[in-house]
Amino acid sequence: MSLLSLSNIDFSYNSSKRNIFSLDKINVQIEKDDFLSILGPNGSGKSTLIKLITGYLKPNSGEIILDGKNLNQYKPKDLAKKIAYVPQIPNTIYPFSVYEIVAMGRYPHLGISGFENEKDKEKIFEVVKLLELEHILEKGINEISGGETQRAFIARALVQEPQILLLDEPNAHLDIKHQLSIFNLLKKLNDQNGLTIITVMHDLNLAKYYSNRVLMLKEGKVFLLGTPDDVITKENILDVFDVNVDVQQSGMSETSSIFINPGYVTNV
Repeated sequence: MSLLSLSNIDFSYNSSKRNIFSLDKINVQIEKDDFLSILGPNGSGKSTLIKLITGYLKPNSGEIILDGKNLNQYKPKDLAKKIAYVPQIPNTIYPFSVYEIVAMGRYPHLGISGFENEKDKEKIFEVVKLLELEHILEKGINEISGGETQRAFIARALVQEPQILLLDEPNAHLDIKHQLSIFNLLKKLNDQNGLTIITVMHDLNLAKYYSNRVLMLKEGKVFLLGTPDDVITKENILDVFDVNVDVQQSGMSETSSIFINPGYVTNV
């Protein structure tokens, strides 16, 4: 049995406008230990699909089964022990400290008192160390850089101790070093801890290198689901993104790399 199953999912936003965006007949099976990257142009449905998996949005038809149980049968606190979500960096208007933001992720595990016990604090500081946040714990979340904020929200998700980690463009706002640092950490958690990773991506090379499967969306439909080598090809990129690229073997690894020439865009 798949850890997460999406069957015949249809979804559209309520609107009186014509040509409204919709997801159409989405069928995806996600196994334990998967590292799945979701690719597609802006407006193809990547973030909408993630929000359906979190339960934030409800499908118009079809069903989502998580660990053998319909998603809508989970209580919020129980669902939070199964799935953790890292959104694109939100605008935080409240003056929470970095520590407070991270500690919020322990909410599903707190007892009646609502306060962290020693086990909770150990988990928080374990994750804080992994994400290299020790030096900014007392700072306000609005006082730090975009990259540090991104890492703080990833830490908040990890302290939930979920089975599935959903991320919406986790490398946004990160410099090259921290992009690699975050993805190396995610891959380590995937390989060694069995954490299932589902992430929306725009960087084709990171998706190709770190994922074991790739879901490519086009206009609200599944274009292709398969291994990175099968999905991230020159032909598919042209078909989905309308951009010509070169796919070449990298001299530093066995993985081929995507090379984009800005002059190759076909629709200008």
